[in-house]
Amino acid sequence: MSKRVAIATIGTAGDVRPYLALALELKKHGHDVVVGTNSDFESLVTSHGIEFHNLGTNMQNWLQESRFDTAISQMKLHHFPQLLRQGQALVERAARNSWVMAQGADAVVVNINTSFGIDIAEALDIPVIMTAMQPLNPTREFPVCAYEVPDLGPTFNKLSYIAMNIQQGYYDLPRDRVRKELMGLPPRKRGGLFRDSNGNNIPTLYNFSSIVSPRPRDWPQTAVVTGFWFLDDNTNWVPPADLQRFLDAGPPPVYIGFGSMPFGADRNTQLLKSALSQWGGRAIVSRGWGGINADDLPDTVFAVSEAPHDRLFPLCAAVVHHGGAGTTAAGLRAGKPTFTLPQAYDQRYWGRRVRALGCGPAPVRLRAITPEILANALRELTTNPAMAANAASIGRALAAEDGLGTAVSFIEATIDAAKAGARRFSVPI
Repeated sequence: MSKRVAIATIGTAGDVRPYLALALELKKHGHDVVVGTNSDFESLVTSHGIEFHNLGTNMQNWLQESRFDTAISQMKLHHFPQLLRQGQALVERAARNSWVMAQGADAVVVNINTSFGIDIAEALDIPVIMTAMQPLNPTREFPVCAYEVPDLGPTFNKLSYIAMNIQQGYYDLPRDRVRKELMGLPPRKRGGLFRDSNGNNIPTLYNFSSIVSPRPRDWPQTAVVTGFWFLDDNTNWVPPADLQRFLDAGPPPVYIGFGSMPFGADRNTQLLKSALSQWGGRAIVSRGWGGINADDLPDTVFAVSEAPHDRLFPLCAAVVHHGGAGTTAAGLRAGKPTFTLPQAYDQRYWGRRVRALGCGPAPVRLRAITPEILANALRELTTNPAMAANAASIGRALAAEDGLGTAVSFIEATIDAAKAGARRFSVPI
C-alpha cells in the first residue's frame, strides 16, 4: 500500500543529495514523497520529479557570509555566538516549515540537523526514522567521529559521545520552543538524537557502507547500516567539447575540489596554484561552492563549474577533496585513490577511513596543508600501484551494494509496525 513519507534535511549538497536519492527510491516503490530542504536545492529536487517543500533558508548565502568564513578558516571564536544565534533561527524556521510539510504523512525521515522531526512525529502520532551519514550512536569501539577525540580505549570512547549531547543542546532551544508553541506538546522528559521523549530507541538508518566504516558490534538492533545512498546523474551528462579535448590531450587528470565549504577561498586558491606548479601533472579543478578562483591556470589544469561526480570521477586518475561523506563515497565507488583535506565535523573521520583501507594518504587538515604536502600527495596518488589496486577493489564492492533498497525496506517495515501497534521489529539486512 502506498505511503506518504516526508523527508526533512537542511545543509549543503552532501546533506541533501542522499535524501533525494532516497525519495526517488521510495517513489519507485510506489510511495508518495516530499523533500523539505533549503531553497538552494529546489531546482535539483523538482528536476527529479520529486515534490519540494521550502524549509526557509538559502544555505549557500549563509555559509558565504564573511563572519562564517573568518570564524571557521581562522578560528576567530568571537564570531561564534552570533553564528550560533543565526543557526538557531535557521533551525527554528526549518522546524515550523517542516510541521506544515508533515501534515498527512505516514512517517517522517530526519537527520541530526532536523531532529525537531522527532517532536513532529510525536505530535502527529506517526513514526520517525532518524538517519546519519556518519557513525553517531555511542560505541566502545571508537570515539565520537564528529570531533577531534583520541581513541583512549573502550570506556573513554563511550564517554566521548557526551559531546553529542552538548551539540544537541544547540538544537534543543529552538526545538523546545516549537514543540510547545506550535505542537502543543509538554516538555521532553528524555530524548536526544536517537531516543524519543519516552526513552525508546528511534529506528535509525546509517547511509554509509560497512565496507568503508564497519558497523559497531555494540549498537542497538534499531541502528541499521544500509550502504551509501547515491544520487546518480539524470541529465545524461557528457564532457563538454573543451573538457573532452583536455581529457584527450594527456593521461587521466586528478580531480581537485573543496565541495560546499567556502572557507579560506583566497588562501586555498594560492595554495592550489603553487602545489600544481610543483607537481607538474594534470588536474581538473572544481570551482563549486568552495570558492576556488580558477583564473590564470596553466594549460595542464582545466576548471569546471559543476559536473556530476558519478560521471566525472571515472574519467580521473584520483580525487582530492574536503572529505565529506558523499564525495568520499563517490570517489571510492569510482575506484579512485583519494586524498582528503578536511575542514570540519566528520571529514577527518572519512579521511582516516580512506587511509585505513589503503586507498590514499593520511588526511591533512586544510588549514595545515602546504603546497609541498599537496604536491607530494598528488605524486603518491598517481604513482602508488597499491593505492590504485585497493581503491579499485573497494569500488567494485561498493557498486554491488543496494543501500537504497535496504533503506526503503526498513522504512516500509517501520511504518507497518507502527500501524500494527508493534514496538519492536526487525528488518532483513
